Amino acid sequence: MGGVTSCVANKLAFLPPKPAGYTVFRDSKTNRLSLSVLPYQQNADVLLLSTRCGTKIVAVYIRYPMATTTVLFSHGNASDLGTTYPYLVSLSSQLRVNIMGYDYSGYGQSTGTPSEENSYADIEAALGYVEKSCGIRREDIILYGHSLGSGPTVELAFRFSRFKAVILQSPILSGFRVVYPTNESYWFDIYKNVDKIPMVDCPILVIHGTDDKVVRFSHGKTLWSLCKNKFEPLWIEGGDHNDLHEFPQFIPHLLSFLSALDQKPLAPAPVSYDIKIR
Repeated sequence: MGGVTSCVANKLAFLPPKPAGYTVFRDSKTNRLSLSVLPYQQNADVLLLSTRCGTKIVAVYIRYPMATTTVLFSHGNASDLGTTYPYLVSLSSQLRVNIMGYDYSGYGQSTGTPSEENSYADIEAALGYVEKSCGIRREDIILYGHSLGSGPTVELAFRFSRFKAVILQSPILSGFRVVYPTNESYWFDIYKNVDKIPMVDCPILVIHGTDDKVVRFSHGKTLWSLCKNKFEPLWIEGGDHNDLHEFPQFIPHLLSFLSALDQKPLAPAPVSYDIKIR
């Protein structure tokens, strides 16, 4: 019964776009891997990484000149590198950071089947490349999870220490809570961020739209309230699930967070704004 229930939970959670939004090919001029969604870029490395679960995932490491911070980005559901890669290039330029983006097992051109455990192995493989191959210290890595990506992001921050910070955009309390509002934690649930977030020590920024039709605004509000080391959140009035980057306050707030991280340790944030949860 337990295996059946977990299988159902996984099917509710994972919706990789079909067909994949890109192809991986070897550039004949450079002899390096590239993505079909954008021409080859001098500062972007396309990678195939092996995970501890035996799958090979596609990843892309975008370098910004002289950057001291690297963002490990976990994308949302129904997305792959075909849709997120152009956004990551833009985000790297606007925030002046390196960015590692990757596809979960079973997403895009990554092999395997989507599952909670596989996604944990996926983000570990991406982290391993950033630390070992790129020589980036964990203290200079920010974990950034959007929607479903908040699951592997919080798990990594929960299990390992010394990360520079965590950014959660439109995050979920848990997989089951997206489908069915409840205050209970069930053994068959997946991505139980609500139970892990209080034990994450590094600074955390939470961003959520008040009109989110996919993950209710209450998810972000509750997670923020449970954070131990919280930064002033960004509640975007009228923001939905996938359009928050289009609002003018989005990038300035991220830059403010990065600036605060580099200047001094973050103090506990004040009580949240009085915004009605919808």
